[in-house]
Amino acid sequence: MVLRKEQKKKRRNEILSAGLDLFIRKGYAATKVSDIAEQVGMSAGLLFHYFGSKEKLYEELITLGIAGPMGAMAPTDMEPLEFFECTAKTIFHDIKTESFAAKMFVLMSQAFYNEAAPQRIKGMLEGFDIYTPTVALIQKGQANGTIREGNPYALAIAYWCAIQGIAEQMAQTPEAPCPDSNWIVDMIRGNSI
Repeated sequence: MVLRKEQKKKRRNEILSAGLDLFIRKGYAATKVSDIAEQVGMSAGLLFHYFGSKEKLYEELITLGIAGPMGAMAPTDMEPLEFFECTAKTIFHDIKTESFAAKMFVLMSQAFYNEAAPQRIKGMLEGFDIYTPTVALIQKGQANGTIREGNPYALAIAYWCAIQGIAEQMAQTPEAPCPDSNWIVDMIRGNSI
């Protein structure tokens, strides 16, 4: 029974990975269920046992794409600069070692502009706000001198957009050298550090 559950989970992950790859290369509208099924070596009918529709598969990927960053931004007692250092280090490790992680950044970027995305997905994305909790942490770090002075929202944009851009580059050219995560943190680091 345990082996069967593990096999089902493995197959589900293969479908998610194939769907992710196709959605970022072809787009949501141009990707067909038969394309995904073919990539994982199964029939479209069998794929529907794992995900009831292409929309459900896409929704699962978007859910994962929202949960990762929002989970990272959960309230913490960590000192803000230390938090940003740990977060960047973890993300860079993941994008260097797991192509899935880097590709998720591409998918999420595309999803915001995807006019063909189902309305439910658009609704999910409307509630995705990484900047508000980041701004609050930056303000806390500015108050204790560990984060540089400047507009907290602009600093949050600099931090997350640098990570986004690097993740997208690593998805496109995984053999390229990955920048050091500290370089990103240095953009927001206070001068007294």
